Amino acid sequence: MFPLGAVLLPGEPLSLQIFEPRYVALVEDCLDGRREPEFGVVLIARGHEVGGGDVRTDVGVVARITDVVELSGSRFRLRCLGTDRIRVEQWLTDAPYPQAEVRVWPDEPGADDADLLADLRKRADRLHTLTAQLARRSGIRRPPPSASLEDLSDDPTTRSYELAARLPIGPTDRQAALSAPDPYTRLENLTTAVDDAIAMMEFRLQ
Repeated sequence: MFPLGAVLLPGEPLSLQIFEPRYVALVEDCLDGRREPEFGVVLIARGHEVGGGDVRTDVGVVARITDVVELSGSRFRLRCLGTDRIRVEQWLTDAPYPQAEVRVWPDEPGADDADLLADLRKRADRLHTLTAQLARRSGIRRPPPSASLEDLSDDPTTRSYELAARLPIGPTDRQAALSAPDPYTRLENLTTAVDDAIAMMEFRLQ
């Protein structure tokens, strides 16, 4: 297991620089040819990535290693891809690196999300408009680009994760999206996150 200060979502790429001895050992074990080249990633709710002693969430994602560059001084550069969502059943020892018993946690069937998706797109457009207004007021000539919510998958689960990856939300909201039991609930969580961001922008523009 690899606790991080960021949320990895299924289908999302992840790049890592590995230098801490315990995670060097993890990578070496993943690449020993006796197992799949993958590990679990969970969010650190409190604490730090280096040194241990952190508090971790119990819902994460399998990261499959797709590319490895071995560097000098027992370091690695990894490219990974988020695959299955997992739930931690029990944390085990942290020696020589964090380990846990986990199970794959697929989505449950959800309600039709067509109306919710259309509404979320409108809210995202509103958020971008407010963000651009605030940027201009702050003297920024090029406001951040709008998140593209087009060309989404037809699969409800994949689509909901694509939305979570593209919307300008923080790690807490990304974790809430990851932990949702089904795609419809995930979109409800994302709508709430965008509404909170809109309210913050409107307050700052007053």
